[in-house]
Amino acid sequence: MPPASSSALDAVPVPQRRGRPGYDQEQVIAAAVDLFNRHGYDATSMGMLAERLGISKSAIYHHVPGKEQLLEHALDRALLELEGVLTHPAAQERSVDQRLEYVLRATVGVLIDELPNVTLLLRLRGNTPLERRALDRRRAFDHEVAALVEASAEAGALRGDLQPRVVTRLVFGMINSIIEWYRPDGPLRREEIADSVVAIAFDGLRSRPA
Repeated sequence: MPPASSSALDAVPVPQRRGRPGYDQEQVIAAAVDLFNRHGYDATSMGMLAERLGISKSAIYHHVPGKEQLLEHALDRALLELEGVLTHPAAQERSVDQRLEYVLRATVGVLIDELPNVTLLLRLRGNTPLERRALDRRRAFDHEVAALVEASAEAGALRGDLQPRVVTRLVFGMINSIIEWYRPDGPLRREEIADSVVAIAFDGLRSRPA
């Protein structure tokens, strides 16, 4: 897995709230991510963000250097959480099929916990160097999961007649679709969604008794 890139925001001090309304850096970023997801990154301007927050553009620049850093922060957060799934002991120290099951469950958890940021990541088009770097990290994550699927098949824990990369694409297509219909205030708990994903994936993948 490639090392996590450091965000330009790390060097930006977080000022104290001033006046009314007041916003800290995280609130500014959250508002920007919501606008990016609604209108697209290219179509969102700093003026739109200022209007959304009810403050001047100059007040936003007290928090961040510019629009690209807002995007970078959101993408980095989503990617660090996904990459953390693969470095967790449960993804490294168990049997291969147990490791794969953990990765699927944990990925669902990341998607739900970081829904706005992951939604932004999944909708990238690679139009800028920043977006392309983020997509490279996302592909590296997918490749590691595909390798885990392949190892599980070689160990006899999964069906061996399916292409690991195809299986990975299909399973993560199912997981990624959650951004289109999941609602944080809805009736489904994250555990229920993860249980469903694992049941659907493994019922079709586990080796059948001879």
